[in-house]
Amino acid sequence: MQRKKNIRELSEDELIQAILDLGEKKFRASQIIDWLWNKQVASFDEMQNVPKGLRSQLEEHFFIDKIVLSDQQISKDKTIKCAYETFDKRVVEGVLIPTSSRTTACISSQVGCSLSCKFCATGKLKLLRNLSPGEIVDQVSSLRDMALEKYNTPLTNIVYMGMGEPLLNYRNMMSSIHWITSDKGLGMSPKRITVSTAGIAKMIKKMGDDDVKVNLALSLHAANDRKRSEIMEINDTNNLSVLTEALQYFHEKTGTRVTFEYIIFDKFNDSLEDAAELAAFARCVPCKINIIEYNPIDDGEFQRASSQKTDAFAKFLESKNLVVNVRRSRGKDIDAACGQLANKNKALKEDERVLKVK
Repeated sequence: MQRKKNIRELSEDELIQAILDLGEKKFRASQIIDWLWNKQVASFDEMQNVPKGLRSQLEEHFFIDKIVLSDQQISKDKTIKCAYETFDKRVVEGVLIPTSSRTTACISSQVGCSLSCKFCATGKLKLLRNLSPGEIVDQVSSLRDMALEKYNTPLTNIVYMGMGEPLLNYRNMMSSIHWITSDKGLGMSPKRITVSTAGIAKMIKKMGDDDVKVNLALSLHAANDRKRSEIMEINDTNNLSVLTEALQYFHEKTGTRVTFEYIIFDKFNDSLEDAAELAAFARCVPCKINIIEYNPIDDGEFQRASSQKTDAFAKFLESKNLVVNVRRSRGKDIDAACGQLANKNKALKEDERVLKVK
């Protein structure tokens, strides 16, 4: 028996060819694309202007990998953390973050992560697989609808900053960006999208070669190699010198200013000496710096730096004529740190299996 293909993994050209191979006219592919990427249907039966015979053929040869909202937590500050279940019963996370000036969707690119950053709850989850373009777009669509339904506000920004390393799922990430920004899809501006990476130098250069129109953020968190390697294993193979070269290449190719993300940890990277190192490193490329308050995870190894230390850190950087934003911690009263809700759902499922065995 022939295995069904995931229809949302096909490019436009591949989908057109698949429809022609089924003996149908080319315009049917445009109709199907509209149903898949604009109207976001979950089944072929919902494609009302597609003939029943073609819908049956689509059902025979393809499937739609729609994700389903399985858990939701709403913070006092209106942040909404969502757990989504995939077609193969995996769990990924998306977060809606409303503020007075913007409404942001933080989305995942992989089921789990392979990088094992010490401060990240997702690092405790093994990498199970990449998310497909459709599964990534589904998160955006769901959080966009949630913003309108709950807060009567449009989605203004998207950050690839959830579970997983997006540059290690490059093809699907780029495909998802295509459908998020295409008039045939969600129709959002690429300037509203930020891809956050732990630092995969060769893929940062590839983004430059591909002349991507989205923003790039580097999860830095320490501006010397010893400290950064202590909390991020990826720095052993992609150190600050290698990343500097890649970031400069990216900027030369795209003209886009880079964002440095710096989670500030208590008594680890919150001193003025750390700030001076960051200020020196930030000169490598036109940039802005986001100082991020930490959402602690269960192991307690790292804690949030004090507000006084955080403000002094930011003030020092500003004295060096750097553009600095302090991102205050959101969702403190829920499982808002990346990977926490997925870990909880994983634990619950393991408990359910134990109960069933008993």
